[in-house]
Amino acid sequence: MRANIRSYSILSTALMAAILLASSMSFGLAEEPKPGSITVSATGSATVAPDMAILNLTVQREGKTARDALDANNSAMAGVLASMKEAGIEDRDLQTSNFNIQPRYFYPKRRKDGQQKPPQITGYIVYYSLTVRIRKLADVGAILDKSVSLGVNSGGHISFTTDKPGPIIEMARKNAMSKAIAKANTLTESAGVRLGRIMEISEQNFRQPRSQPLARAKASFAEDAAVPIASGENTYSVTVNVRWELAQ
Repeated sequence: MRANIRSYSILSTALMAAILLASSMSFGLAEEPKPGSITVSATGSATVAPDMAILNLTVQREGKTARDALDANNSAMAGVLASMKEAGIEDRDLQTSNFNIQPRYFYPKRRKDGQQKPPQITGYIVYYSLTVRIRKLADVGAILDKSVSLGVNSGGHISFTTDKPGPIIEMARKNAMSKAIAKANTLTESAGVRLGRIMEISEQNFRQPRSQPLARAKASFAEDAAVPIASGENTYSVTVNVRWELAQ
C-alpha cells in the first residue's frame, strides 16, 4: 500500500513538472517579440511623345421636325465619314457615339393674371458624334480643318495618347521601385536597422494623357496643316507600396 502511494506521489510530481515546463515554454513563445516592419510608397514616372491623336467631332443640326433635323445631320455626318476614309482613316479607328434628339422649346411670357402657358415645341435638335483615332500626327491639323468645312460644328475635343504604352509603363514601374528601395534604405540607416525580406508589394498605376504646357513640352507642330497642332509629351506614372521586415 505504501509503495503504491509512493509511486503515485512520484508520478504526480513528474506530471506537475512537465506541465510547468510546457507552460513556461508556451509563455516564452508567446512573449517572443515579432520582427518590426517598414512600409514605403514611391511614385515613378516616364514620359514619351504620343503617336496617336483622338478626336471627338460632333455634328449638330436643327429642323422644324425631328425628321428634318435627322436628315440634315445624316447628310453632314456622311460627308465627314467619307472624308475621314479618304484621308486614310481605317474603319477600326472610326466610332459613332452620343446620338441624341432633343426638342427645342419656346417658353411664353407669364400673363398678367399670373397664369403661365405651357412651353411649345418649335423644332428639334439632333446631335451625332464621331470618335476618330489618327495614327499619323502630321495629318491631325488637316483633318480638323476639313471636318469643320464639312459641317462639324460642335465638340472638337482632342487628346494625344500612345498606341502601345506597355514599355513606358514598365519604365515608370522600375523607376518607382528604385525610389522605394532608396527611400527605405535611407530611413533604416537613419534608424540604425537593416532591411530584411520583402513581405508585400502592391502598385497603383495611372496615366496623365494630357500634353504638357507648350513652354515645357517638346512641341511638334504638324507642318503644312490648316490647324497648328502641338502634341507635347505624355507622362505615365506608377505608385508602388512595399513592406519590408526589419532586421535589427
